[in-house]
Formats: sequence, C-alpha cells, structure tokens
Amino acid sequence: MKKVLIVSQYFWPEEFRINDLALDLVKRGFDVSVLTANPNYPKGSFVKGYGFRFSKEKYCGITIYRVPVIPRGKNGGMLLLNYFSFVIFGSLFGLFHKNNYDKVFAVNYSPITAVIPGIVYCTKKKVELSIWVQDLWPESILAASSIKCKPIISLLDVLVKWIYKKSNRIFVSNKGFINSIAAKGVVKNKLLFMPNWAEDLYESSGNNRGSKDKFDIPDGFVIMFAGNMGEGQDFNSIINAIRLTRDKKEIKWIFVGDGRKKQWFYEELIKCRLEDNVRLLGRYPMIKMPELFSYADMMLVTLKDEDIFALTIPGKIQSYMASSKPILSMLPGAGNQLVVDASCGLTSKAGDYNSLANNAIISSSFSKEKLKELGVSGNKYYKKYYAKDKVIDSFIDRI
Repeated sequence: MKKVLIVSQYFWPEEFRINDLALDLVKRGFDVSVLTANPNYPKGSFVKGYGFRFSKEKYCGITIYRVPVIPRGKNGGMLLLNYFSFVIFGSLFGLFHKNNYDKVFAVNYSPITAVIPGIVYCTKKKVELSIWVQDLWPESILAASSIKCKPIISLLDVLVKWIYKKSNRIFVSNKGFINSIAAKGVVKNKLLFMPNWAEDLYESSGNNRGSKDKFDIPDGFVIMFAGNMGEGQDFNSIINAIRLTRDKKEIKWIFVGDGRKKQWFYEELIKCRLEDNVRLLGRYPMIKMPELFSYADMMLVTLKDEDIFALTIPGKIQSYMASSKPILSMLPGAGNQLVVDASCGLTSKAGDYNSLANNAIISSSFSKEKLKELGVSGNKYYKKYYAKDKVIDSFIDRI
C-alpha cells in the first residue's frame, strides 16, 4: 500500500476539491495523510472545536495533521498573517515529522507559499514532490490586488521560481498556465495538465425544482451567480449589466456566496434602486448548491479583463456543466472558449456589460427545451473531458 502525504492549507471541513482527491485515493487503496491548517475558511474564524494548536484526527480513513495558524480574519493584514503562519508551522511539522511517505503532493489554492511545508519535508526526507498549481503566481495576486511595488513583485517572482525549481512534477489546473510557468525557467516535460472536476453531488443534482420556501428566490427568469464575490469577479461590470436589464422585470439576478466585494455590491444595489431585480442569498454549504442550482435558468460566471484570467477556467464552470445548467459568461480567453466549445451557453468578453445584459435578455426568451438542450450539451462535454474518475485515474498514473 503506497503512503501519500497531501499538503494543503485548506481541507475538510473546508470545501475544496482536494478533499475529493484524498477520499478517492483512499478508495483506491492508498494510505493517505494530510498536512493542513486548523479550519477557518471562509468566515475568518476557527470552526467550532478547532483552535491555535497542533492536532491529529481521522476522517474517512484519512489521517489529518493540523498545525496552528492565525485565523484569516476580515482584512488584508490578518490574511497575510494567516498565510505566513501556515508556512512557519507547516514547515516546522515538515522538519520534525518522522513518518515516511512514498509520494508527496502539495496544492496551492493561493498563496503558492502553501506548498513550502511540502518542500521542507521532501528536502529532509529526500523524496520527490508534486504540486498542483491552481492559482498562477505572482500574476494572480497582481491582478486581484493593488500591489504595484516593483521590489515586492521581483521578490515574489524569485520565490515562485524557487518553488517551481524544488518541485519534481508540476500539475496545472489550466492548460494556459503551461507557457507562463515554462517562461520562469521550468522545462515543459515537468508540466502536466490536471483539470478541476465537479464534486459528485453536482452530477446527480438533476434539474427538478423543489420548493422555494427555504430560499428567497422570486418568480421569473433566474440568472444565478454562485461562489466567491471578490475583486476578480468584476462586480462593477455585473452591476452595470443589471442596470441595463432593470426594466425587464422578469429577469431576476440571484447571488449565492460571500466575499470581500459583497458589502460594496449590496450598497451599490441600494444606491441604484435595484433591490427588486436582485437577491443576495449569502453563503450556503456545498451540499445545498445542487438544490439552489435547480431554481436557476442560467448560471453566471465572470472574471475581470486581466491577462492572468484569460488563462484561467473558473472551477465553477465544471460545476455548472456537471449540473446540466446553461451558462452566461463574461470572461477573457479560456473560460469563454470552453463555453463555446461545449455549446452550453452565451458568452461576453470580459468587462463587456452591454453584451452581458443583451445575452441575459436573449436567454430570457429561450424556451425550456432550448435551455435544457444547452445544459445537456455542457454535461456531455463535461463527462468527456472533466469527469472526476478520468482525471484522478490519469493523476495516479503520473504522480
């Protein structure tokens, strides 16, 4: 039985796809351990029962080692401390942990520094390290923040190149990342494509609507956004699109999720008097998402017009496709191309809120049969290229 150590700052009960990978490896006969933090995402405070301490627990056959971290809080300063504390305490764990593993696999959901404890452990034990790049650094942090200081950017670039050099295999979640990483001095045969998949619950969600009593979802043509409400999602353009559809009373924009842009978005809705057109439902656990999706006629996915985002396919697209839901996108590059290739929705260029509004109006006139056809097309494409079993089987063959 091969022993695998997964290094990820985020793990169960936090909801990330790395949970799926760990569980599937156990089902395939691997002995899986996980080095992670005490859970505090996304609320910024520890989940009940956890705190600032080292601990060990079992979950579905997985051994979980947790290290102390400073909770991410609600501001940038606390977030930086959260990142640094995982690097420090995770690296201490890597330095003194006595168990031996056949494979070590680290994932960066952001920041990329989260893989450093894996580097420390592998350097000490002289074992190979594979990493999974979910977020391209330093490009993504520059696109989603106000950092313009050249010395800081140069320092981040040096750090990223060092991390790539220390990694034996680099799996990338988006094919567009390959050239960018190769430009940092990484040989291309070290780079392997491993896309995101949708959790099983999305594939079994179906399209049957239940009762709306649990949720504040109005009647009408429902366009639903689900996920992080952050700077990168370009809520400035979203609200402009909503304003342009103000008089189309049948179109209802529903937002499920939370994030640093949510409060600004809420205040803008009030200022623009768009409360009748929009509902903010807040964040729900993943298990509730298929039911929420069932109320949607179209699912919305957006990103800002940045070079890094042109290389990125947001993971929610796979969830939408697996759920057989048609898609409205306002994206640069690869994300829009996927919607086109799968024939599963209508696309707008990043920042083109006029086109998004127009597509919202066009899709609101689609028949139920047309909407179902788009959803089924996306689901077929998903099963062909992104099905979880196929992706994980390929991963096991290459790690």
